[in-house]
Amino acid sequence: MKLGRRTFLRGAGVAMALPLLDVMTRRAAAAPAVKRRMVCINTPLGVHPANFFPEKAGRDYQLSPYLEVLKDFRDDFTVISGLSHPDVGPSHDSNYSFLTAAPHPEQRAGFRNSISLDQFAAEHLHGETRFAALPLSCEGFGLSWTRSGASVPTESWPSSVFAKLFLEGRPDEVQAQARRLEDGQSVLDAVRDQAKRLQTNVGVGDREKLDEYFSSVRELEVRLTQAAAWAKKPKPKVEAKPPQNIQNSTDLIGKTRLWFDLIHLALQTDSSRLVTLQLIGTSGVPPIPGVSQGHHDLSHHGKDPTKIAQLKILELEKMKTLRDFLTQLKQTQEEGDSLLDRTMVFFSSNLADASKHSVKNMPVLLAGGGFKHGQHLAFDAENNLPLSNLFVSMLQRMNIEADKFGSSTGTLTGLEAAG
Repeated sequence: MKLGRRTFLRGAGVAMALPLLDVMTRRAAAAPAVKRRMVCINTPLGVHPANFFPEKAGRDYQLSPYLEVLKDFRDDFTVISGLSHPDVGPSHDSNYSFLTAAPHPEQRAGFRNSISLDQFAAEHLHGETRFAALPLSCEGFGLSWTRSGASVPTESWPSSVFAKLFLEGRPDEVQAQARRLEDGQSVLDAVRDQAKRLQTNVGVGDREKLDEYFSSVRELEVRLTQAAAWAKKPKPKVEAKPPQNIQNSTDLIGKTRLWFDLIHLALQTDSSRLVTLQLIGTSGVPPIPGVSQGHHDLSHHGKDPTKIAQLKILELEKMKTLRDFLTQLKQTQEEGDSLLDRTMVFFSSNLADASKHSVKNMPVLLAGGGFKHGQHLAFDAENNLPLSNLFVSMLQRMNIEADKFGSSTGTLTGLEAAG
């Protein structure tokens, strides 16, 4: 008889759940959970829709010009049309809601963000890796937001991230870090004791606020303890040399490749399982042969065929960086699987069509992660499904029990796990 944690005794119309037995825990211990990972990439000036989306839905679609670059991975990705964030207006400010689905960022006044997809997942994975999440950006702010709607500090220099991941500090630096962690815990102890004394002198409403505060304190204490434990463990050793930061702020391709190399190392060493990356969206002219105008200007082409032609050159180079990143993941093995099979790579843009500032029908590509890929999932291009439905499917694939995120109405229909 196979016994699992959901085994029931049934008879006479009654079903009774068995208690947790030793045999159940032994079976679970013998089959450790697969390490699932997620990388979310935003290209903030979009991609030209006509060159990205296939014309036909299903599995026998013809590759579009941009997807042709990824032809060797056709069975490793799904391209999705007909998704967007409801109540997010047409504006560059839609960037704020890319991984949160928070409504009306374009109104700015009164806008309050919500927790981003990676930080939601990190709440469930804290302690399993040295860094619960890695928020990265080629420029400016990133994609990660806390539960209270605050922007998570983002790393913009690969060299500093490499040092955090793989370089041991001097003994005095390690000791100083340990003292900072200890000081953080002692401060929390003092503040918590003071707050507890307040409970006897406040009303019901304030007591509820204090309970929320205590929950936050306990959560922070747990994270400090986890950080202290990781600080005592040696960092993984890699053969790669520390990266040289690229100073040219317009070098979209060079910076993207540098970050992808580093993300691959972070995933390969299991230093983190959650990564976000904001690509470049500047007005400068990128150093790409055949491109003589600024990236922002080209993306806002107004249907000018000369600009569209240059934009295609630029975006094809961008797709090549994604192809090479997928190649790295595919060629890396972990416990009999490729790292790509265990890593969801979500590539999209907060703008569906930058030339119109449109946010309808966002370009969405999901690669890897152990899904049944090789298809174009096409939903209504006018009455879009919430992009957050995909986010729920991704969370569940991370073995996180979630049936709601942002504006979701369920999981994404047609996207199935491979096993």
